[in-house]
Amino acid sequence: MLLSSPLLLLLFISLLSSPLLSAPAVPPPPLAAARVVYRAFDTSLTHLTVHRRTGEVFVGAVNRVLKLSANLTELRSHMTGPVEDNAKCYPPPSVRACAHRLESSDNVNKLLLVDYTGNRLVACGSIWQGVCQFLRLEDLFKLGEPHHRKEHYLSGAREADGMAGVVVVKGSSRLFIGAAIDGKSEYFPTLSSRKLVADEESVNMFSLVYQDEFVSSQIKIPSDTLSLYPAFDIYYVYGFSSRTYVYFLTLQLDTQLTQMDAGGEKFFTSKIVRMCSNDTEFYSYVEFPLGCTKDGVEYRLVQAAYKQKPGRRLAQALGLSEDDDVLFVVFSQGQKNRSNPPRETVLCLFTLHDINLAMRERIRSCYRGEGRLSLPWLLNKELPCIHTVRFTSTLKPGSSTQVLETLDLTCCL
Repeated sequence: MLLSSPLLLLLFISLLSSPLLSAPAVPPPPLAAARVVYRAFDTSLTHLTVHRRTGEVFVGAVNRVLKLSANLTELRSHMTGPVEDNAKCYPPPSVRACAHRLESSDNVNKLLLVDYTGNRLVACGSIWQGVCQFLRLEDLFKLGEPHHRKEHYLSGAREADGMAGVVVVKGSSRLFIGAAIDGKSEYFPTLSSRKLVADEESVNMFSLVYQDEFVSSQIKIPSDTLSLYPAFDIYYVYGFSSRTYVYFLTLQLDTQLTQMDAGGEKFFTSKIVRMCSNDTEFYSYVEFPLGCTKDGVEYRLVQAAYKQKPGRRLAQALGLSEDDDVLFVVFSQGQKNRSNPPRETVLCLFTLHDINLAMRERIRSCYRGEGRLSLPWLLNKELPCIHTVRFTSTLKPGSSTQVLETLDLTCCL
C-alpha cells in the first residue's frame, strides 16, 4: 500500500490552505525584426523539443515525428500512424485479439523527449494504450517499440496535452513520467519513475525503478476518488529537473470547488509538483498551487512552461546568480474550461529559489502542526497536519523517526 508509512502522510503536502504562490505578469518583449516559420500543412503539431547541443528541432505531430534544422528546414520525417486500434482494447490488439471493432486511428504524439545517453528520441503516442517508439536522433530510424508488457502502456488518454516526462541520468537513466489516466486507475499510475535501458526491446524497459510488496516508484489516483469525482484527472503540462529535484507543472480538478456529480460545472487548479530525483519510493512528493495575477485578475489555468537560466540583466534584476533557474509559465484566466480555456493569457516568471523556499516553509509548518495536508484526491479526506517531535537519530530515509532537517531539503543529497 502506498500510504503504509505515517511519514508518507506528512510528506504528501499541498498548500490549498495557505496563500497561493503567485507572480506578476511579464511585460511583452519587442517583436523581433525577422523570424523563421515552419508550417506543416497535412498534420497538427503537438510537441517540440530542441537538442541542447546541435540546436536541431524535433517536433511531435499527429501520425508523424519531424526533425528540423536549427533554421527550421525539414530534414527527416517518420510516420507513426494511422494504426488499427480501439481505445477499449487492453492490452492492445498488437498483443492480444480484442473483442472490440478495430478502426484506423490517428496516433497523436503525447510525449517527445531526447535521451542523450542513448542518442535517441522517446516518442509516445495515443495508440495502443500509450506505447512509445525509440527513434535514432540522426535519421529518426525506429530502434524499437516495446509493447508486450503492462509497463509499456503509459496512458490510455487520447488527448495530446496531458503527459510530460523528465529523463534523469544518475548512474543509470530513468524516466519520470506523469500522465492523465482517463479514469483508468487500475491500469495506469498518474506519476511514476521508469527504467531507461540500452536495449529498446528489453523486458526491463519502462519497468518501475523500485517495487516491493508495500511501496513502489509510482502514485495512482485512488478508485475512491474517481467514484466521488468521475472527472478527476491530473494533466501534466511540463516537466523539468533542477539540481537534485524533478518538477512537473500540472492542472487538476479542484475537488473543493467542483460538485461531485459528473454533470456539474468543473473548476481546475494549477499545481507544481516536486520530488527528489533519487527518491525511488516517492516519499518526498510535494505539490503546491501556482498562479498569476494581473490587474487584480487571477490566472490559474497553466498552458505551457519553460525552465531557463536567466541572462545577466534578468539575473541582476531578480537578485539571482546566472546559474540559478527561472520558470516562465503561461496561464489562462480563471479556473474553468480546461479543454477550451479563455483566450486571455499572461506570461509569468517564477524563480525556483522562491518556489523551493515556499515549499520548505510549508513542510516545516506542517511538522509544527499548522494547517492541513490538503491532498484530498489522494487521501480521500482532509487531514490536519500533526505536530511531529524533532528526533536526533538519523535512520533510514523513509523512517518515521527521521530528522526534521533530513525531511526538508537534505533528503535529495
